Amino acid sequence: MTKLSQSHYGAVVVGGGQAGLSASHYLSRHGIDHVVFEKKTAMHKWRDERWEAFCLVTPNWQCQLPDHPYDGDDPNGFMVKDEILGYLDRFARKVNAPILENTTVTALERAGGVFRVETTAGTVTADAVILATSLYGEPDIPRPAERLPPDIVQIHTAAYRSSAQLPEGAVVVVGSGQSGAQIAEDLHLAGRKVHLVTGNAPRCARFYRGRDVVDWLWDVGQYEITVADDGMGKKKHDTNHYLTGRDGGRDIDLRAFALEGMALYGRMSGVADGKMLFEANLTANLDAADRVYNGINCLIDRHIAEKNIAAPPASTYVPVWKPEAEPTELDLKAAGVTSVIWATGFRPNWSFVGLPIFDGTGYPVHRHGVTDVPGLYVLGLPWLWTWGSGRFLGVGRDAEFVVSELAAWAASPLAKAG
Repeated sequence: MTKLSQSHYGAVVVGGGQAGLSASHYLSRHGIDHVVFEKKTAMHKWRDERWEAFCLVTPNWQCQLPDHPYDGDDPNGFMVKDEILGYLDRFARKVNAPILENTTVTALERAGGVFRVETTAGTVTADAVILATSLYGEPDIPRPAERLPPDIVQIHTAAYRSSAQLPEGAVVVVGSGQSGAQIAEDLHLAGRKVHLVTGNAPRCARFYRGRDVVDWLWDVGQYEITVADDGMGKKKHDTNHYLTGRDGGRDIDLRAFALEGMALYGRMSGVADGKMLFEANLTANLDAADRVYNGINCLIDRHIAEKNIAAPPASTYVPVWKPEAEPTELDLKAAGVTSVIWATGFRPNWSFVGLPIFDGTGYPVHRHGVTDVPGLYVLGLPWLWTWGSGRFLGVGRDAEFVVSELAAWAASPLAKAG
């Protein structure tokens, strides 16, 4: 841990996750004196907000942090939690960032030609600032949670560890994104009765035509698609595809879970009188996820045909189960529900930023991490520039670009003029 030993820095980095430490790596390479402020501890989300059976969804070879590629002996496998932490700890030691942990940035403003950064450890100024706090700030729990019966245990995915921490009884998982689907599977495998509330999350095959789908998508160039190429404007908030790397990797098929006893519902619309209420869109949600699944496979089919690659034959997913009806409510007591897990994502917290970089939704406006405020940058966001941004695969390259832009600006007459 670095003490706040000076009042001015060439750069301040807010956030000590993989994005912030990647920025520190390149700032050091450019010889820019800097400090990293982290409100908890470095990489704390990986250590403190992952369940016991958590593993990577993308193959290990995609772990490409700056000067720290995957260093194990199973590049096509999927690291489990302890292995991920080991990989990140080795990266942190290698970077040796000047980080001040347990230090919250409370205000950021522009004053006298420099940035003024107020923290719980004191106030400093800086020539430049990189916001590397990501979108995964605070757990986002919807207001209907307040109307659940008081005897039902409620936790967010950030606090889930295993089925053993929950009281006996059925569990409702609200949200079928990557975390929700995997936690629903974890509970299902533990023998729990699971009620899964679905949304618009797409799904993806784990293996197709003899290879991991991620390997195919890398060859196709999917991870190199930029926001400019894809015509998606300045931001991208797609829900991640659900699949898993557990036990060597496999599909997550909610329809197959339903055949095995998992209860599925459409999007939650509210809570009233001890009942959870749902929209009548379960069929639509499942069908939409399958269209994405088959669409990705068709993309791979075209690539195989165009390149004349020898591969096992193509196939199309055919639903193994279809809802007989659209359930619109669940009586929690009658169903024996004792726990609800909110797999409803996170909300970013940029409330400390007192500078005009946000759009009408509160999202920072930028191009490849460069904002309209000279000397202020963002890093670690999904689709910061490519489909690989924000992941272990792409965050290092984004950091290299952002820091090179920062270094060029710091050396410019504009920066020197304040």
